[in-house]
Parts: sequence; C-alpha cells; structure tokens
Amino acid sequence: MRSKYRTIVADPPWDHSDGYGIREGWYFTGGVGQRRLPYAAMSMAEIKALPVGDLGAADCRVFMWTTNRYLPESFGVLEAWGFDYCQTLVWHKTNASPFSGSVAHGSAEFILVGTRGAVEVIRKMPSSVLAFGHQHNHSRKPEMFLDWFEQVSPGPYLELFARRQRLGWDTWGDEALEHVEMGVA
Repeated sequence: MRSKYRTIVADPPWDHSDGYGIREGWYFTGGVGQRRLPYAAMSMAEIKALPVGDLGAADCRVFMWTTNRYLPESFGVLEAWGFDYCQTLVWHKTNASPFSGSVAHGSAEFILVGTRGAVEVIRKMPSSVLAFGHQHNHSRKPEMFLDWFEQVSPGPYLELFARRQRLGWDTWGDEALEHVEMGVA
C-alpha cells in the first residue's frame, strides 16, 4: 500500500437484497426479487464505517458510484468518509433497457465527487454527463471512467470494491488482488 491516495474510486455494494431485474435481449424479464446480487452487499452503516478517509491524502478526491435508490443516502456516506460533496457526474447508459425504471427509463447511474483539502484538477472532463453503453453485467462499469478519472485527478490511485486489476492503481475488493488492507471483515 502506498502511504496516502490522492484519488479514490469506490463502487460500494449497495444492499439490493430484495433482488433486481435484468434485461435479456430487448425485453425486461424476471420480477424484482428473482435475481440475486452476484456479490455480498453491505448495509448503509457498514459502508459509512469503512475507513476510506484514513486512506486518503490531506488533498484527496473521491469518485463514488451510486444508484437512484441510494442517491439521497450517498451524500451522508461521503460525509462519513470525511469528504465534502462538490459535483455529480452522470453515466448515461446508451443501451439501457427501455423497460427499466419507474416513470422514466433507468438509463443513468451517478458518480458523486467529493474532496477534502485542495486537490488539483489536471484537466476538465468534456461534460458531467458521459454517454457509454454497458455490458449488461450487474454493476460492471466501462473502463473509460477510470481513464477519465486519471486524466482529471492526480495519483496515487485506489479503487475500492475493484473487480479487476488496473495498471498504476492499488485495489481492494473481492474480485481483484487486494493491495490495500482496510481492517474490515
């Protein structure tokens, strides 16, 4: 583990223990509750209790993924981790199912950006709304997002709840080699 990280990306395993719907082909299939998460979820209290702030440098930026369901509570997670909210980025899923969502298509996920100290912005992203398709694997994010985070925010870099390794990044998560000790079960 490096001493302190200047950029941290987190995709917490929000509790969807009641299940989620999936898309097969162009049709939404299976009711909510018929598909279980492919990973262990954490409660809001467990997520807030993670020592993320301890891993960050005095000048640090965090990019935290969240969904519509957890958007209101996510601001409290940033605060519990020791970061001040500064912006919301939107992943517009260009190939989202037309049958998901309640009053509108569920074609967006959100990335809350939090900071502490005076972390530099290396360059600006082209927009706060970034349009990419997705692979229809639950919770899998396009690699392009980490490319953007590297271009706008300084290293060293840490990805929490990582699903794979990335050159130049330390990771913590069930599906990647753990470079970082979090002190949690």
